[in-house]
Formats: sequence, structure tokens, C-alpha cells
Amino acid sequence: MSESSVQLDVATYGEALALLVADEVGAFEDVEKYTRRLAGAETNVAIGLARLGLKVGWASRVGNDSFGRFISKRVAQEGVDVSRVITDMEFRTAIQLKAKAVDGADPAIEYYRKGSAASHLSVADFDESYFGNARHLHATGIAPALSESTMAFAHHALDFMRARGKTISFDPNLRPMLWPSQQAMAQKLNELAFKADWVLPGLSEGKILTGYTEARDIAAFYLERGVSMVVIKLGAQGAYWRNAAGEGTVAGVKVREVVDTVGAGDGFAVGVISGMLEGLPVEQAVMRGNRIGAFAIQVVGDMEGLPTRAELEAAT
Repeated sequence: MSESSVQLDVATYGEALALLVADEVGAFEDVEKYTRRLAGAETNVAIGLARLGLKVGWASRVGNDSFGRFISKRVAQEGVDVSRVITDMEFRTAIQLKAKAVDGADPAIEYYRKGSAASHLSVADFDESYFGNARHLHATGIAPALSESTMAFAHHALDFMRARGKTISFDPNLRPMLWPSQQAMAQKLNELAFKADWVLPGLSEGKILTGYTEARDIAAFYLERGVSMVVIKLGAQGAYWRNAAGEGTVAGVKVREVVDTVGAGDGFAVGVISGMLEGLPVEQAVMRGNRIGAFAIQVVGDMEGLPTRAELEAAT
């Protein structure tokens, strides 16, 4: 592809979905009104980083439909570069339904994504110049689960960035429904995780991926295989981090009310990634991750609660 003049702090890729959130409590078939929003782990992170002032680019495929145009426009409005988002003339944009959250509990979710435009992302779509102009790559375990071609794209992206000395973060973001078995999911995602510098699982995810139950052992599993830092999300208890130089636990941030837990992990990734890229000590980067994750769970929507730089500084 042509030379890219776009200079990025962070590049990412993956599927975004048109999110329809129920306006009232009840089963999807009984709800009459929905509010359209945006969903996608990678776009959540991209938007969160952009709000903090980082230059971020997102690569994907969307359908030649109203939802695809909505996604591209919405992500661009947040300051994320979408010049490598391809409009697919054959396949449609994915859709997600989300129930109205009640008392902070995880809301019910339904996906309509099989065969989506983004699931046809392939190595042929990878722009080496574009990704090569980024300092850092953020990847998740969702995109490679969509198809063989997206899995190939993921490996190619990580190999490409690793060979050029770029830093890579990997959030497993387990979606068991997208895999034939838990064993296959763990094997395939660990192959990607071993290529990353920073691995960011939740504690329950780490147990599934490694077979270990303690955060320290989960971290050791990845460190022994070449990862330089592991940060494990512990929910309300905060997060545990470990690298070659040390380890520690950073307390969670208390909130008045948990409104919607979806997107908390993406907010956490925003904090850790931005902190590390800015040269903060690991503990401070993890503390920022906890703080932004707390922002995310206090509003409806996957990324609506992610703070601007001013909002983050005002809360510190």
C-alpha cells in the first residue's frame, strides 16, 4: 500500500459493532425502545487514549450500510484516525443488543456478528507503512476469534510490530462463544499473548488461560515466556502487576454507584497503556488504569465514561 504520513502513538484494529441499548428493563423481545451507541473493545481503547491526547489509529472493515457509516463517523468524531477503515461492499456491519443494567449487574447481551464485514479483515488489509509509523500496538483476543483471516491478521500485526521494536499490549478479552472449546481459546490466545510486551488479563481470564489460580503464578506463566510485564485486573480489589524488577498490588478506586460494568477493562487498558507510554512508573500506570476503569463503570455505555485529560487530572 501507499506510504503513510500519519504519525501515531498507538495503532489498533478489530471489530466495532452498532450497539443498541435497551431503554427499559426487560427481555429483548419485550423492550420497545433502544438507544444506539458504539461497541467494540478496540474502539473503546482507541477513544479513551484519544481523549487523553494521544494520536491513535484504528483499522477495520465496516459494511456499506448505515451502521457502518455511523461507526466510522462516531470514532472519527473522537479524534481517532479511521483512514484505514475499509468499507466492505459485500458483508454487513455487526450489531449488538444490550439489556438495561440493573443494580450494577452485568447486563444481558446478544450479538449479530457472524460473517460480518470486520470478520473478513485479512493480511491483505494490513498497511505496513501505517502501522510502522505507530509507537505502540494494542491488540485483544476478540478480533482473532472472528475468523481464520482475522487470526492471520493478528499474528501478522504482532510479528510486524515486534520485529520493528515497537511495544505491544494484549488484552485477552475472552469471548468463549466465539471459540470451539476453552482449550482451543487458551492455546490460540496464548500464542498471541507470548508475542506481546504487556499482557492485561482479568483474574478469571488468567485462570482459564494458564491453569493457575493465583495472580502471581499467572504473571509468572507469561513472564517465563518472554512477556515483560503482566497486569492482572482484580475487580473492586484493584490490580496486581509483575515484571522482572518487582511486583505489587494497587488498590481499587471506590465509586458511589456501579451503573454499567461493560467497558471497565477497556478503561483499565487505556490507563495502563497511556501511563506506560508517558514513562510513568508501573505502579502509577496501574493506578491510572484503576482510576479510568472506575470512570467507565459509572455511566451507561461502553466508552461514554472514559475521561478527558482534564477530567482525569481533576480526579487525581
